[in-house]
Amino acid sequence: MQQHENDQLIEIIYSADSYLRRPAQLVRSMVRDFLAARELAWRLFVRNVNAMYRQTILGYIWAFLPPLFTALVFVFLNSQRILNVGETRLPYPAYALIGTVLWQTFTDALNSPLRMINQSKSFIIKINFPREALILAGLAEVFFNFTIRLVLLLLVFCWYRLPISPSILFVPLGVISLVALGLFFGIFLVPLGVLYQDIEKALPLFTSIWLLLTPVVYPPPVSWPASLISIINPVSPLLVNTREMLTNGSCTNMSGFYLVVGLTFLFLLVGWVLYRLALPHLIERLGA
Repeated sequence: MQQHENDQLIEIIYSADSYLRRPAQLVRSMVRDFLAARELAWRLFVRNVNAMYRQTILGYIWAFLPPLFTALVFVFLNSQRILNVGETRLPYPAYALIGTVLWQTFTDALNSPLRMINQSKSFIIKINFPREALILAGLAEVFFNFTIRLVLLLLVFCWYRLPISPSILFVPLGVISLVALGLFFGIFLVPLGVLYQDIEKALPLFTSIWLLLTPVVYPPPVSWPASLISIINPVSPLLVNTREMLTNGSCTNMSGFYLVVGLTFLFLLVGWVLYRLALPHLIERLGA
């Protein structure tokens, strides 16, 4: 697909020639569309946030409820000895709540690309605009909801009088990496998710199972084979180390953390290219 611009309009010519044969042009078009998408992304973000909390009684409190109630369930099970998670470095309610807030941020990012595409089907087949606007608007929603949940974390710190260490300065890197990892998986699911609604319906089930296999509400397991699952789970080092940066400053697996961070941003770039190449074909399929 080639674009020729003049003062009045943008002419788009579809051809069999792939952008992959012209990487420099591909990079220039990605940067150009990313910059051009910012204003539309902002408008989509404002529209979606207003729609999300309009006609609700609890309003922004809904951003608290999923991680809060998930944590409360595990706190109850642990207090009744139905579930034994072992020793934690923090009071268990604080440990579980911080973990579920971080996990919810990851799953929000994972669900965001497919949700934005499906919500925008009616106009993406009619209007040509930088498709990066959908991804950016979804990302803005993820960080907006995380910002609201920071109030919950602040209350936890005050209630349990948790100390604040200098490592808290690295928490934004952990949160951004969790969001980037979720976005990476979400973008790779877009082609299949647009064609088959089974993907969107299966995501809640899949993420519920993934939650149980990730040390969100329990410490990282040390015995095999649970330890192997924790090692190969890319969310584990990001979530565990971000929680430790936030609370005690003593991180247990920084090598795994840096490895996942590096691979996440590398594969996220690959996912962006896939998104740009696949979306025009998907839009044609939707409009047929």
